[in-house]
Amino acid sequence: MRTIIYLGLLTGLCIFIGYTIGGKNGAFIAFFISILLNFFSYWFSAPIVLKMYGAKELAQDTFPDIYRIVGGLCLKNSMPMPRIFLIDMPAPNAFATGRDENHAVVGISPSIMQLLNEEELTGVLAHELSHIKNKDMLISSMAATLAGAISLVSRMMYFGGGRDEEGGSNMASFIIFLILTPLIALLIQLAISRTREFEADKSGSQLVGHGHGLASALQKLESCAKGHPANGTSAQQASSHLFIVNPFQPSFIANLFSTHPPMEQRIQRLIRGMSV
Repeated sequence: MRTIIYLGLLTGLCIFIGYTIGGKNGAFIAFFISILLNFFSYWFSAPIVLKMYGAKELAQDTFPDIYRIVGGLCLKNSMPMPRIFLIDMPAPNAFATGRDENHAVVGISPSIMQLLNEEELTGVLAHELSHIKNKDMLISSMAATLAGAISLVSRMMYFGGGRDEEGGSNMASFIIFLILTPLIALLIQLAISRTREFEADKSGSQLVGHGHGLASALQKLESCAKGHPANGTSAQQASSHLFIVNPFQPSFIANLFSTHPPMEQRIQRLIRGMSV
């Protein structure tokens, strides 16, 4: 319900900007371009991310325990088995991506299998499978499309239509449409991302039957991420929202716009019985 409300707010904000512009063809062009870009990102998300991290598909006979855990969770969750990849990342972490259940992939780093016991690893994998089951890739793409469109349209409003009748720059239009409106859209988009993380924690714990393993895993993974943050390219850091914990140590400003909710809140919700 929260996600629906947030998406509704983004849609309403986009409609408001379009109404303010009043039929500018450039607004529709910008919206169309934003849809195309995000459609490409949604459709090809899995191969892009796998290539970015030098992922190699896990052989079932080499890692039978991983396939046993994932297979059991998929059977319990009535979903097809995703492809499982080993990602080139020294820090322990995991992610899931793919446009739907039939094209989903789960990526894990080698060290996560050494750091976590089976109960904790099961909790992490259940969390990632919940992202797939909950169609979070589609939801995040919708949010990115709307937020991107709002950002593009607001700039077009200033440079194309944000002038007063005397031809001078309309400072109020600049502040509202060029700065505040994209910022509001970004904050709503981040709220959607954080909501989906909470929901995946809840769904994953329900799938397992308890949240103890996931809570313990999150504590370990967060400690490793803070103690040994990964060094990534700008493109890799842009994909940090996919991981169960942010593998890159964000700055103070970046923390304010984090795609992940505070770890303390996630763990406390799991300890309180997955209440959201």
